[in-house]
Amino acid sequence: MSAWVKQLKSQIEKRGAAKASWYCEWDEPDGTRRTKSCGPGPKGKRNAERLAEKTKAELLTGTYQCREQRSWSTFRKAYEDRRFPQLGTGTRAAIAWSLNHLERIVNPKNVSCITTRHIEDFVAKRRKDRGVKPGSKVSPATINKDLRHIRAVLNVAHEWDCLPKVPRFQFVKEPQKLPTYVAPEHFAAIYEACDAATSPADLQFTAATWWRGLLTMALMTGWRLGEILALKWNDVDLEAATAVTQHADNKGSRDEKVALHSVVVEHLQAVRSFDEFVFPWEHSRRKLYIEFARTQDAAGIDIPCPDASDSNHGCCTDACHQYGFHDERRAFATLNAEHMSREALQALMRHKSASTTDRYINHARQLSPAVANLHVPDVLKTATVG
Repeated sequence: MSAWVKQLKSQIEKRGAAKASWYCEWDEPDGTRRTKSCGPGPKGKRNAERLAEKTKAELLTGTYQCREQRSWSTFRKAYEDRRFPQLGTGTRAAIAWSLNHLERIVNPKNVSCITTRHIEDFVAKRRKDRGVKPGSKVSPATINKDLRHIRAVLNVAHEWDCLPKVPRFQFVKEPQKLPTYVAPEHFAAIYEACDAATSPADLQFTAATWWRGLLTMALMTGWRLGEILALKWNDVDLEAATAVTQHADNKGSRDEKVALHSVVVEHLQAVRSFDEFVFPWEHSRRKLYIEFARTQDAAGIDIPCPDASDSNHGCCTDACHQYGFHDERRAFATLNAEHMSREALQALMRHKSASTTDRYINHARQLSPAVANLHVPDVLKTATVG
């Protein structure tokens, strides 16, 4: 293993010996040949000789570290070609979205040049981006999501020897707000108001039956909306009261067989059809949200805006005062957390991290009526306020 200095003959013929650059070349331990230009003239030759001696010594002593210089665009393409096929569609889109923001704000030229300062600049400028709602700024949760994706990508760059050190990431502090979940009385009102729904149409049953089945399954299983819409009849056994969520359709990327409550089975029997999917939906996801909003309007749902105290929230919209589909998943977790073990709840929710399940358990405990059983001193039992 050695390093050597040379001038390219093609450059000498084109530019002349005085203007042709000197190069240092060496073979890495894995056989990869590296070349680095050190500039023209006597100074370039001296630089090439010094680099050759240094590299030769590192190769002989075993202290050599790969110094691959790869442009950001080249690295990103290689990353997407190699890693994206292993990821779900939503994850790929989220990573690409975060990397697009990194390029817009930081505009990295070379992977090896990305430092902690670039990450801090990214956070500072990302904070000023407008949010979805008029007059709002992007939320801390969105910034942290971008940072998680960027950090994961830069970890791969470090593994590939394109980045000598992964920058330090300082995440933005997120306000710990109480999670929103569908209250039982509100679910009852929405359930009764499903007659206001007009889609899906042209099925063997009414749109109201479809919606009652969807909402009941969401509340009684804790499944995510995407999992429910992707459920096929081949994965449902009504007699055994089980359903299988496929790895390609869920966030955990694993097949899961889930026992179904008799109430869920009853609602699934009501939507039995010859369609491949249990809940066929041929429209856009946006139309699904519109139909859900129409049903809530008919039910008179008007909840307090959970972000009203946030100065970056911007103007409230109608959606701020209505439930989302994920609120049903939160309702499943919150309302059942006190009645089962953490392990059982984590398995049903399919959380990868137990800390995620703990948040729902802690929230459920806050709603516990245990405060009524607190000890009251005798003096307070007979005291008169004021």
